[in-house]
Amino acid sequence: MNRRHLLGAALPLLATPALPRLARAQAPLRLTDLRGREITLPRPARRVVLTQARHVLAMGLLHPDPVSLVAGWADDLRQMNAPEYAALRARFPKADAVPIVSRSSQGGGLSVEAVLAAQPDAIIASGAALRGELQENLDRLAAAGIPVVVIDFFSNPIRDTRRSIAILGALLGLEERAAAFDRFYAGRMERIAARLEGLGAARPRVVVHAHAGGTPCCASPGKGAFDAMIRFAGGHNIGADLLPGNVGQLSLEYILDQDPAIYVATGGPYGGRGGISLGTGVEPAQARREMAAMLQRERLDILPAVKAGRAHAIWHPFNDTPAHIVMLEALARWFHPERCADLDPAATTAELNSRFLAVPMEGTYWA
Repeated sequence: MNRRHLLGAALPLLATPALPRLARAQAPLRLTDLRGREITLPRPARRVVLTQARHVLAMGLLHPDPVSLVAGWADDLRQMNAPEYAALRARFPKADAVPIVSRSSQGGGLSVEAVLAAQPDAIIASGAALRGELQENLDRLAAAGIPVVVIDFFSNPIRDTRRSIAILGALLGLEERAAAFDRFYAGRMERIAARLEGLGAARPRVVVHAHAGGTPCCASPGKGAFDAMIRFAGGHNIGADLLPGNVGQLSLEYILDQDPAIYVATGGPYGGRGGISLGTGVEPAQARREMAAMLQRERLDILPAVKAGRAHAIWHPFNDTPAHIVMLEALARWFHPERCADLDPAATTAELNSRFLAVPMEGTYWA
C-alpha cells in the first residue's frame, strides 16, 4: 500500500458534524416495514427499544443525538465492539444510563418485562435475528400494543439498505434526512455500478477470511451477508461455492486449491487476541503489523495472492451498517483497480462524517 493509500486508511479526528436543524414530522404516521407489515403511530416515535444496539449508529445518520431517542437496548455494542461503544459514550454520556433489555450472552434473551418498563413507542428489530425466543417475545410485545418495526442492513444489504433507511426515517419523523442520505448512498452505488458495467464473467476469485486470526482458520461468508457486497463490487466469493449458509469454515487446503486472486481479511476490536485491529482509534501501522503476523501464523502467507501483494483487510462491522458504501468502494478498487481507481473510500468516509454521522468514523477501517 503506497503512502497515499496508507494515509487514506487513517481517518482524521473530526468534530461532530454540524447537522441542519431537524424538521421532525409530528402528524400521525403509517409505514410498511421490511416484512410488509403496516404500522401506525399517533406521531413519530420519541422512545424506541433496539433489539440490536448497533442500530443506534444507523439512527445517527439521521439524528444528531440518537441516544436521546433510545429507551432501551441490547448490550451487543458494548460487549462485542467496545471501542465503538466508547466513542458513542464519549459524545453521548447518557448512553450508560440506557436500560439493557437483552443480553448477548443469552442469545437473544429479550426481557418482555424490561421492554414494558421502558415504555417505548416502538421496537426496532433486525430481520436477520428474528427467530426462536426473540420472535416469540416480540410477538408478545406486539400483542401488548407496542409496534415492532423490522429493518435489516445484514441479510441482503444491497437489496434492503435504502428501504430500511426510509423506514427508519418515517418512524422517527425524519423523512427529509433519510431522503438526503438516500441520495448520497444511491449516488455512490450508481458510481460503482457504472465503473463495473459490462463486467460479465470477468470477476476475480476472492477469499474473505472473517475475523481473521481471532477464530480458527478459516471462517468465511457463504451465500448471505458479505457475499452480496462481494458480488456487487465485482468479485466472486469462493466461500459461496461451498457454504450454503451465511458463514462457515474453509480449510486451508480448499483455499489453496481454489487459488483465489485476492485475499480479504476482516478485522475489528480484537487485535490483542490474534486478530487484526481495525476501527475506532486504530493506527494504520498497527493494522498492517497485525495483519502480517496473522498471515504468517496461519500459514496464509503461502497463498499466491498474498505473495503478490493482493492481500487486504476491512472492518468487519461494515456488514451491518449503511456505511458499508465505504467497504464497497474499497472492495471495487481492490478487485478492479483498472476500472475503479477513481473511487475514493477515504473521501466517502469524510463526507459521511461531515454530513451525516453523529458519531464520526475516526480510525483505520481498511489496510
